[in-house]
Amino acid sequence: MAQVTVRVGGYSHPVACQDGQERHLTNMAAEVDKRIGALKAMGMQFGETRMLLLAALQLADETGDLQTEVAALKAGGAVAAPIAAAPEPDHALAARLNRIADAIEAIAATLEDA
Repeated sequence: MAQVTVRVGGYSHPVACQDGQERHLTNMAAEVDKRIGALKAMGMQFGETRMLLLAALQLADETGDLQTEVAALKAGGAVAAPIAAAPEPDHALAARLNRIADAIEAIAATLEDA
């Protein structure tokens, strides 16, 4: 098992992976770091956990879109316009993700109090 230290959002994280997967892991971490950089460029100044959550929500949203497109292709249907490789900062999406993150934090606080 290989051990790689990746840098995301200005923080170093040691991560284990299968031998030979180091480059893939580094590339994935670079994608998350790019997302965090875009969020920071939009003026968001949150802690590491919140920034990672927002980046994960962006990636999950894109994954859902890609899964829908793959299902449409498998069914022989048409696919919407291709997804851009590096999206421009979307302030509306950032605001929506902030509201989602606030809701998640409120739920977590309620669970901690219970």
